[in-house]
Amino acid sequence: MLIIEHASKSYDKKKKALDDVSLTIQPGDLFGFVGHNGAGKTTLLKAISGIHQLDQGTIKFDGLDINQNTLAFKSKIAYVPDHPDLYEQLTGRQYIDFIADVFKIGIQERNQLIENYGKNFEMLPFLRQPISTYSHGMKQKTALIAALIHKPKLLLLDEPFVGLDPKASFVLKEIFKSMTQSGMSIFFSSHVLEVVEKLTNKIAIIKQGKIIHQGLTKEVLGKQNLESLFMELS
Repeated sequence: MLIIEHASKSYDKKKKALDDVSLTIQPGDLFGFVGHNGAGKTTLLKAISGIHQLDQGTIKFDGLDINQNTLAFKSKIAYVPDHPDLYEQLTGRQYIDFIADVFKIGIQERNQLIENYGKNFEMLPFLRQPISTYSHGMKQKTALIAALIHKPKLLLLDEPFVGLDPKASFVLKEIFKSMTQSGMSIFFSSHVLEVVEKLTNKIAIIKQGKIIHQGLTKEVLGKQNLESLFMELS
């Protein structure tokens, strides 16, 4: 379980990027996170992943506080940003192997996973090529495979569908469904409101650093669609 309590963060000590944010994400949740550009979505994702430190508040996962048990906390999660910053001098396979080595994934297990995800994302023919030759979508797919290689218990993604072709988007949605059914928690931001509405079981809407609505997707939406609700609340 991911528990975020009273999270606040300011970059200039004037305006708060996060303002007293509290969220709970249960095992098996496929949790969508929506808001305008600059609303605080990326800031929260980076705080959960340990890239940013909060000014106030706590973040715990599986009972581990990110500030007190940083390595153990990070060993359970994976984060894919909207623009993955990969080591472009490496091939896709070398990068994925590097991540697998960090998490001490055995050769046989990683080979099976890379074969599976590489085939599903249609990346197998390209994994021997340098990342510097990849399109944005290919980099996104490589980052996703690397994130999934150690079977994280919590997957964090910032705009995961940006740059993906329709087939890769479908594959990713199916992976999301399968993993949450097995107990993984997924927390992702997206501007593609239709995808969030159809895919998630819970959502939160953030505005100017504050959570203005959260809960079960069906209960939050009622008889509206997410686009109508988002425009109304915004």
